Amino acid sequence: MKCAVCKHGETKPGTTSVTLERRGATLVFREVPALICDNCGEIYHDEAVVTQLMQRAEEAVRAGVEIDVRRYAVA
Repeated sequence: MKCAVCKHGETKPGTTSVTLERRGATLVFREVPALICDNCGEIYHDEAVVTQLMQRAEEAVRAGVEIDVRRYAVA
């Protein structure tokens, strides 16, 4: 798809890291699937990925995690 930010690049499948801060916790998810603009580097995640990230972040916060780095894996 054409990048909505720079309007010049095309997005390509890839992976990226996502850092979330939630209620005093810092969570880093590595190798998260994304579409990445080949021109400006803008990152797009689909709704299913975002939903899963938010669920995992909420679970980690409820478990008392303060800092965590984990590899994203499709459940």
